[in-house]
Amino acid sequence: MKSKTLIEKHLQKKTNSELVETIILAKKNPEWQRVAGILSGPRRKRLDLNIKDLDTRTVEGKTLIVPGKILSLGEIHKKFKIAALSFSEKAHEKLLNAKCDATTILEEIKKNPKAKDIEVLTQ
Repeated sequence: MKSKTLIEKHLQKKTNSELVETIILAKKNPEWQRVAGILSGPRRKRLDLNIKDLDTRTVEGKTLIVPGKILSLGEIHKKFKIAALSFSEKAHEKLLNAKCDATTILEEIKKNPKAKDIEVLTQ
């Protein structure tokens, strides 16, 4: 896990205001610091997943945290909660049509500051 100092150093290079706000909020909370470390790193190390990959990684009763983007390839066969840095337009539509709870990581940090029942997906 990255230290707060290293996260702050990497944060200075970021220009996306929503990403910066997410990292700052996650960094302040020890339970979310791992997510802040991933998001503050290089973009190529972020996880971009298709919807079909989410079906296989879903854990019952947990909120999946994807430090990257959700893409629209595939179909949804389960209901689940997911929080990601961003969603493609079609992926967000598919998730909402399947009655899945899809939010951004920023919203999830605000709703669940204790990081209860979350699973962070990594490579």
